[in-house]
Amino acid sequence: MNDLVKITGLWKSYGDLDVLKGIDLSVARGERVALIGPSGSGKTTLLRCINFLERPTRGQIMIDGVPFGTRDNAMLTDRQMANDRAGIGFVFQRFNLFPHLSVRDNVTLALRRVRKMARPEANDLAHKVLAEVGLSDKANEFPDRLSGGQQQRVAIARVLAMDPKLILFDEPTSSLDPELVGEVLNVMRRLAEQGRTMVIVTHEIEFAGDVADRIIFMADGNIVEAGPPAEILSKPNHPRTASFLHKLLHRS
Repeated sequence: MNDLVKITGLWKSYGDLDVLKGIDLSVARGERVALIGPSGSGKTTLLRCINFLERPTRGQIMIDGVPFGTRDNAMLTDRQMANDRAGIGFVFQRFNLFPHLSVRDNVTLALRRVRKMARPEANDLAHKVLAEVGLSDKANEFPDRLSGGQQQRVAIARVLAMDPKLILFDEPTSSLDPELVGEVLNVMRRLAEQGRTMVIVTHEIEFAGDVADRIIFMADGNIVEAGPPAEILSKPNHPRTASFLHKLLHRS
């Protein structure tokens, strides 16, 4: 498999605070990568830098062999990046649905505005992806009538409608009540089985072990250790990884 994502020398700083410190990372087409690590380690910042929701301080991000977010060494504006960014789906912690729009309209908004798709065609596609996440009967509902798990599944359907080459998940279950986590993870498992390229920030270690081809442990803005799930979760090489996993797996 060739690399879909190639990150080289990525730094992100806020004033004197270095959040990412020279990250080098490649993600192969069809690969599922899970990012784990303590809060403040830079996982979410890395994810947000990939599609320039956060603009890197320095370094390069290549998507499909093309520099992302820059042209001729100059940063592009959000408007200039709109079409390229549409190829990278982002599932947020807190859903980010528009409360005044129906589920169907939340799913079709980017299709109509970015892809310039006609409303009937967009609606047909919305029903298809809503069925894929088990919400075909909720198209006319509004977000506040849905559970947190259902809202997150709508957010995933919205991403799927754009048929992205890469999907980024930023702790997609962290805002959910425990009994709702499973329904979202099951949808993500099905996406993994489809061979989609996914980068997932998660604290769901069992899920990461089941779904990911590779687990990356981050701490203090660096990649500390990376490898197959069986290796990282069962016999990590770095004591920082071992300490993190022990605390996570033995918390009350």
